[in-house]
This record gives sequence, C-alpha cells and structure tokens, in this order.
Amino acid sequence: MSLFGVIICAISVGIFKIAALGVDPFQSFMAGLDALVPIKFGTLYVIANAVLFIFMLIFDRHYIGIATFINLFLLGYITQFTYEFLQTLIVDPSLPVRIACLVVGVVIICFGSAFYMTADLGVSTYDAVALIIVNTWHKGKFQYVRIITDLVCVILGVGLFLLSGGAVRAIITIAGAGTIITAFFMGPLIEFFNVHCARPVLNKKNKDEDKEEAQAQEQEF
Repeated sequence: MSLFGVIICAISVGIFKIAALGVDPFQSFMAGLDALVPIKFGTLYVIANAVLFIFMLIFDRHYIGIATFINLFLLGYITQFTYEFLQTLIVDPSLPVRIACLVVGVVIICFGSAFYMTADLGVSTYDAVALIIVNTWHKGKFQYVRIITDLVCVILGVGLFLLSGGAVRAIITIAGAGTIITAFFMGPLIEFFNVHCARPVLNKKNKDEDKEEAQAQEQEF
C-alpha cells in the first residue's frame, strides 16, 4: 500500500506541474530549487530529502520506515517521468485544460496520500519535520507547526525561483491556486479516501492474512 500510495502521489505532482497553477508547499520549495540548480529534478529531490533524512536520523528515528525510503528514492524520478511524458501529450495546454489537470492532481494526491498514510510504514522526510518539532521537541500544536513549515517552504520556493531569474508573473506556477487548494482541501479529501478506500482495503488485507495464518495453524495440527 505504501508503494502504491507514493507512486500515485508522484504521478499527481507531475500533473500539478503540467497545470502550472501552483503545487503543494514542499513541491513549491522543490520547484524553486529546481529552477535554480541545473540538475535533473529526480536527482535533486533525492538530495534535498537526504538532507531531511539526516535530520530524522539525528532527532527521531521513530518515523523512519519503508515508506520513507520509497518516497526518498522513487517519488522524484516518477514525478519527472510523469511530467516529461505528459508534456508530449499535452502541448501548450489552455487554461481550461490546466484547471482540469489541477483538479485531477488534487484528487489523485489525496487518494495516494490516504493509502500511503494508512499503511503506517513510516512518513516522508518533510512530513517528519513537523512531527518531530511537535512530538519530540514538544513545541506547539501540529496544525500550527505544519502551517509554519508550509509557509517557510513556499517563501523559500518563491525566493529561489526569483533568484534563478524567474519572472514575477510566473510565480503562480509554483505558488498559486494549487498551493491554496492543497492547503485547505487535502485534509478532508484524504480523510474521505481513508474511510471509503484505504482503510477498507487494509482491513480486508489484514483479515485475509489472519485467515491464511489460521488455516496454516490448522494444517500443522
């Protein structure tokens, strides 16, 4: 479920990039960094997350799991592949097409996040930052700390984008409607997909595993 969720999230970020109407806060930072640093996005994503991974290692390893490594090594490259592939299919998209891509991207990232989080096999390096500040350092409440880390990411992303020579009018591509929508609607949508999709799948999987284990024990006797 973790692998499935991360792949879906990565595809959604590629769709966000096609929409060019803003991305989620951490991807806003990555977009600014990508504009400034002349290396492939996938490689840059791994490097940036490796720095945050060191932060996790130093302050709280509890949040490290298989999903952390899947996110660290796969998400950037899948996003890069998705974006480059969609560029060949959607050339110079009109505003209605970009809006449609934005809507699809929001729905898909929430769907993927529900599976990734429900699996409970570790969190991404960025998600761990706010969790460590709140639960390990005991500084503030999660919702407020997360807002602050998100704002820092957006500000850094915009600053890096402008340093790279990006036009002020193009800021909307990394910090626009998509950024605002993800900030306000991701939580409720993730919970919706948790209740109606991810948790039922996980519960069914657990029941099937319990059934197989019981059958194996019966055969032993």
